[in-house]
Amino acid sequence: MTDYLRSGIFLAPFHDLSQNPTLAMQRDMELLEQLDRLNYHEAWIGEHHSGGFEIIACPEMFIAAAAERTRHIRLGTGVVSLPYHNPFMLADRMVQLDHMTRGRAMFGVGPGSLVHDAKKIGIDPADQRRRMNESLDIQIELMQGKTITRKSDWFDLQDAKLQLPCYSQPMMELAVAAARSPSGALAAGRHGIGMLSIGGTSNDAMNHHIENWAIYEEQARHNNKVADRRHWRLVTLFHIAETREQARKNVEFGLIKFRDYFDDVATFPIVPAGITDPFTWFVESGAACIGTPDDAIDFIERLLTGTGGFGVIMELAHNWADWEATKRHYELMARYVHPHFQRSREWRRDSYDYAKAHHGEFTGQSAAAVQAEIDRRKQRQAAE
Repeated sequence: MTDYLRSGIFLAPFHDLSQNPTLAMQRDMELLEQLDRLNYHEAWIGEHHSGGFEIIACPEMFIAAAAERTRHIRLGTGVVSLPYHNPFMLADRMVQLDHMTRGRAMFGVGPGSLVHDAKKIGIDPADQRRRMNESLDIQIELMQGKTITRKSDWFDLQDAKLQLPCYSQPMMELAVAAARSPSGALAAGRHGIGMLSIGGTSNDAMNHHIENWAIYEEQARHNNKVADRRHWRLVTLFHIAETREQARKNVEFGLIKFRDYFDDVATFPIVPAGITDPFTWFVESGAACIGTPDDAIDFIERLLTGTGGFGVIMELAHNWADWEATKRHYELMARYVHPHFQRSREWRRDSYDYAKAHHGEFTGQSAAAVQAEIDRRKQRQAAE
């Protein structure tokens, strides 16, 4: 079990077809600025090229702009689809981003989640995970300063060596996306890097995540790496408000469109077929928390207990509510939920309780001190 739970978001992003895409991306940037002010630790930005909903094609470009508008929050690619990029050129870009952000950039990778993205550039989906592993090996070797000559059916590297080391030492932080397939856990464990568990937190999804962590630990041991739960990030769904009734009303804005996108376009449905009331299914299945800050605390406690602990609770940014209610959600999470898991209020409570327990004693001492000053002044006046 980890002692300190960091907070983050996973920004695909999701924007329904009715919205102005320019303004939608601007709002995503405004969200990162707000999360930076609210002390969120990190945000991961996705790469997608088709489907109409997830409209950021180059997370590195978005991160470079966001880094100039924020001060503290760490920014990761969530994730770069490795089969879509020449391994050497991608490593070079990411090292540049590491320098530009002064070490706030993180390198999240995966095989690519949308089949239609791969098809558009002639990639067979059956090859994506093999290509991801080939590229990931090269990314790490290049960032270690090695020179690589290696040829595959999709790249040809000749004496490839980066001209800059990472700004972050010994190298920038890396993480691999892992959902239903064990390939992400195998790759992450083999290299001893972070794991991003995506795909929800329903009972069925949690079983996959727990199995994947066991695979991660086994691979880490086999490759003499340390399996550190602080590097495990779990992605889930939240929307909270002051009351459960208000939270449910808020998500009427966009929950159905979100469900429809996964049914119509994404490669797996997020709500099982035949479910007519997605709100009830999300809540009862444990796939999402739609309620109050107290509900969110209980929800996270259940995930921590069920998994044995992880390092970052990641909120999938979904736009179920309108912009004002969405901003309020993040503020409530930061003010009332995160402190519970970051132990930032305990010392204040100890100090308050101590003062309360000695209130009578301290009040008497204070009154006596005031009275003593009054008496001394009267004595001086009498002497004068």
